[in-house]
Amino acid sequence: MFREAYNYILENAKVSLDGINNQDVQKAVEMIKEAKQIFVYGSGRSGLVGKFFAMRLVQLGLVAYFIGETITPVVNPEDLVVLISNTGRTKSTILVESIAKRIGAKVMGITSNKNSPLAKHADLVFHIKPKNGRKELAPLGTLFEISAVIFLDSLIAELMEALNQSEEDMRRRHAIWV
Repeated sequence: MFREAYNYILENAKVSLDGINNQDVQKAVEMIKEAKQIFVYGSGRSGLVGKFFAMRLVQLGLVAYFIGETITPVVNPEDLVVLISNTGRTKSTILVESIAKRIGAKVMGITSNKNSPLAKHADLVFHIKPKNGRKELAPLGTLFEISAVIFLDSLIAELMEALNQSEEDMRRRHAIWV
């Protein structure tokens, strides 16, 4: 079951990410580069995915926070808010989106539901929709979450190139090297 599960998860992640538009990836890179600060949010396991991404943004030398931490400042109009939600309907995520939009910040959404409130109101949406026919191999939101991690880490690689950052540059900002 173990090997069948990981092969199933990897194959589905690849299929769901092959549909990502390269022009949208470039828009995301520009939004991140132009933002004064980047705020990331997701609930539950999507939140853990968001924390992975926020950490890498900091290691790239960007100013990034995860919403909900005690040291997170307020969002301003020149900021970017990245929201991760499988359903695109999670109440806390939609609340963060509505506050960010009211303030005038840009919103990037990552969701499996292109008809969700998150997708409808975000400035840029990445639709990651795995087809999970084998829930015993990938229960609940596993395929979305794994695909989102791979997508965001791939976006980090694109940002490394755009910002002319190397792994060594990032390592100098890594907590274990301080």
